[in-house]
Amino acid sequence: MHHFDVDSLTAGRWLNGGGATREIASRPVGSDAFGWRASVADIDRDGPFSAFPGVDRTLTLLAGDGVRLVSPGEFDQALVRAGEPFGFSGDLSLTAELPGGACRVLNIMVRRGRWTARVERVVGPVVPPAGHSGVLYVLNGRWQTGADGHVLASGQGLWWDGDASDGAVVAPLSPGDAALWADIAPAPVG
Repeated sequence: MHHFDVDSLTAGRWLNGGGATREIASRPVGSDAFGWRASVADIDRDGPFSAFPGVDRTLTLLAGDGVRLVSPGEFDQALVRAGEPFGFSGDLSLTAELPGGACRVLNIMVRRGRWTARVERVVGPVVPPAGHSGVLYVLNGRWQTGADGHVLASGQGLWWDGDASDGAVVAPLSPGDAALWADIAPAPVG
């Protein structure tokens, strides 16, 4: 398992200038044709999102007053509560509107047909399934990793790839602590 702190990840500006992305993990490493990718994006202003053909995406608001995602003829979705994921096809033309100013989101992307992702808000222990990859991002409180006893705070987390999780448990230390868990599984064959 690999620990991260969002504030220490390098931010790369978007080509359109509307935001910046801090990559948590991408598999395989350094490939534009990733199988799965996890990042945190700071959205600074209204504007278009890049299309990712063949990719399924899940965005979850982390901080700010929300973002409205619009794909003409497909959906008009406002993300206004931190920790509520929204999944959509990366093939779609999409714009973001920021009614309350800048915001931060967790972005999970998986290559369709190779991987699937389920993102959920959790308040209890997480045991990553064998053979799955994933990301755990602490929303609030403190969480402890069973493998090494490391304590994670808000804005920190960990990620794992395949069997690297070794059945380790990640658990909240107090009632009311919450995290986002992205379970990234190989797509079913057939």
